[in-house]
Amino acid sequence: MTLEQLRIFVAVADKQHVTRAARDLNLTQSATSAAIAALEMRYGIKLFDRIGRGIVLTQTGRAFLIEARDVLARARGAEQTLHDLAGLKTGKLTLAASQTVANYWLPSRLQAFQAAYPGIEVGVRIANTERVAADVREGQADVGFIEGEIDDGALSARRLDGDALVVVVGPKHAFARQKKLASGWMTETPWILREPGSGTLAMFELALKKRGLRLSDLTVQLVLASNEAIRSAVETGRCATAISNLVVGPSLAAKTLFRLDGELAQRSFYVLHHKERHVSNAQAALISSLTGAKRTLSR
Repeated sequence: MTLEQLRIFVAVADKQHVTRAARDLNLTQSATSAAIAALEMRYGIKLFDRIGRGIVLTQTGRAFLIEARDVLARARGAEQTLHDLAGLKTGKLTLAASQTVANYWLPSRLQAFQAAYPGIEVGVRIANTERVAADVREGQADVGFIEGEIDDGALSARRLDGDALVVVVGPKHAFARQKKLASGWMTETPWILREPGSGTLAMFELALKKRGLRLSDLTVQLVLASNEAIRSAVETGRCATAISNLVVGPSLAAKTLFRLDGELAQRSFYVLHHKERHVSNAQAALISSLTGAKRTLSR
């Protein structure tokens, strides 16, 4: 068994699709399938069931996935230790970030980091807040960036800059140019919202609670897993949405969106790290560049 076989197995398990996993790994489909087949043949086990055109993990596969992820995380830790000895001249970081952070807050800061440390390779996985936390907990990412707080005893969280949650509508909406809204306006418009597990939806639900409302009190017309898809749909339709001010800033300036009722809430972003895993020099340097703090990362 090789680390490459484990890496391929984990990718296929995550995607539940050989072709998509092969594309992410920059491998051919045949090479990806062969790696899985070699593992199954070598140990006389079945890791996946082929159901129609898709695949699902068997019970054996689910148990093996936990161990495979753990082995890969330890291998990355060993590799990072060697990179540390090179004095930050080389290295690799795998980051996971929720959508708003990844698309609007992180890019310029990563450019500054890579200008200072050009030998460190940085890759970013984009998912919702819940998935980012899971990636860090399971060792698939060295560092995670999320919107809002998360309760996970395995992870440490450090507060970073944040954003504001705002409600916006498009020019076709009846509220677009109203200067004053009725007290029950939130229940009088259809909504397009982010999916469960996203930091944006969690923050919106907290803001509703402070107003004596629940999500079930609203008319949710559509749920989308993309900030950009929501922004585009609201710009051209008659629904409202609650979204980060970082996402809609240009649209507000161009008057393709209109903001309602001030800010719903201010929120912080957080950087996550597994409490029991080694903090590499590259990780510490990244956090230092983002926060201006000394080159340490709390456990």
